Amino acid sequence: MTPTSAAAGRPARLVDHFESGLDAPICLTWELTYACNLSCVHCLSSSGRRDPRELSTEECKAVIDELERMQVFYVNIGGGEPTVRPDFWELVDYATEHNVGVKFSTNGVTITPEVAERLAKSDYVDVQISLDGATAEVNDAIRGPGSHDTAVRAMENLAAAGFRGFKISVVATRGNIGQLDEFKAIADHYQAQLRLTRLRPAGRGADVWDELHPTQEQQRQLYDWLLAHGENVLTGDSFFHLSAYGESLPGLNLCGAGRVVCLIDPVGDVYACPFAIHEEFLAGNIRDEGGFTRVWRESELFTQLRGPQSAGACSACSHYDACRGGCMAAKFFTGLPLEGPDPECVKGHGVDALLARGDAAPPRPDVDHSHRTSPPRPRPGSSGPVPVTLSRRRPTEAEDPPVTACNEHPLAGFPGVR
Repeated sequence: MTPTSAAAGRPARLVDHFESGLDAPICLTWELTYACNLSCVHCLSSSGRRDPRELSTEECKAVIDELERMQVFYVNIGGGEPTVRPDFWELVDYATEHNVGVKFSTNGVTITPEVAERLAKSDYVDVQISLDGATAEVNDAIRGPGSHDTAVRAMENLAAAGFRGFKISVVATRGNIGQLDEFKAIADHYQAQLRLTRLRPAGRGADVWDELHPTQEQQRQLYDWLLAHGENVLTGDSFFHLSAYGESLPGLNLCGAGRVVCLIDPVGDVYACPFAIHEEFLAGNIRDEGGFTRVWRESELFTQLRGPQSAGACSACSHYDACRGGCMAAKFFTGLPLEGPDPECVKGHGVDALLARGDAAPPRPDVDHSHRTSPPRPRPGSSGPVPVTLSRRRPTEAEDPPVTACNEHPLAGFPGVR
């Protein structure tokens, strides 16, 4: 018998099963460190400086043990720049030895020919090179001077080592939507796979979202391009809001926050969504009793997110079943109600909601580890710097001492770095 969903007895889709949550996340993002050599203007976690409360090597291994018991097949490791953690490769090896595959995102700074050879020999480690412009001019305006050359060098090293199918990860912005064909050509050249993600107004991205998020015309351009190329391009759940144009795009087409997706941050806090680092979406900490397993399966927040969700102001829209009201994080960090339309609603309802918001200041992310030499820009209309809150909990006596001072250079100890 074909399973049916609760709505009108229609045949159940895979996405319908996901809505009520799973015993373990399908897509677990784990930010190992906030340390980073770059200061990308759209960084979701406002990374730069290492947090002294960072999980120790043994704590990280304990998390991996939990993931193995939960049968989590792989984990998306990010940061910051995860490869600058001194124990990064030790943790990667530990994960793969315990049946947890690793996909890690990097700006390429440590992908030397030797590292590329190591990666090419592994069947359980995948790598994503971040690139936000097909040209240095476009990329470096977002990621910083020299970052395009660094990414290209990493891709050259991976290709020379015989690594096929690594990912090239692009955040779609107003400045690079016109380069989609060029990005695809770059991926094809290196026998890599293109991955497109949405720009969210989170972290430092909150300060630049107004000027960088794609225009309405560009959203349609992106939608049409994905319909033509989407079977060979990864998007995750980034662009399901564009499905309101008519045809569903390849991918999850659902906000998976707390259902199939979550984030573990460098100090062990667990958030419902990698794009919503705010106490509103904090479900618990892996250092608490029961660890990650208890947070995922029993936290009040995740239980709530897995229940029926109200369509709110979108209930009267005939396209709600297609777009599901859009991205929770995008709404929250632009000051829109979670039951309302996505700020980039393709029918224009988000623009109306933003105008109706008036001058009310949107919520700010809870953490900011930006380099002290490059403080976050104040949001338009704000009166000055944004207060920085680095913690909500005090480390106990049983916890390890700080791994390093917050302002230590993130590449300390690497060749050529003082």
